[in-house]
Amino acid sequence: MDKKLSAEFIKRQEKKLKETRTRIHLRIEELKKNDPFSDPDYTSDNAAVDTDAREQIGHQTVEAEIQEMKKRLKDIDLALDKLAKKRYGQCERCVKMIPMPRLKLIPEARYCIECESKIRK
Repeated sequence: MDKKLSAEFIKRQEKKLKETRTRIHLRIEELKKNDPFSDPDYTSDNAAVDTDAREQIGHQTVEAEIQEMKKRLKDIDLALDKLAKKRYGQCERCVKMIPMPRLKLIPEARYCIECESKIRK
């Protein structure tokens, strides 16, 4: 781990990551409960076509949000693993240290801004 990241900063980041992970898990459970397809009577109801279409769109929206949250959870778990291995804050692409302001804003950041922009192109 780079000596530029103090033990106090690392501790705060770990706490932040764990709290965010807990919030995301709770949000996923909440979304699943509110998914129109979670209703046990969904398959047997004879709703009007427009109602069925709204339920389908609602389900797709929930699924998309859950997938985004699962991706973020993966990044959080990777960051926590890096903390444990004393490699937190290192860009996975160029191996340089990710700037502290970026880590403060996005504790689960895997790449420095430069590499992130290259990856997203």
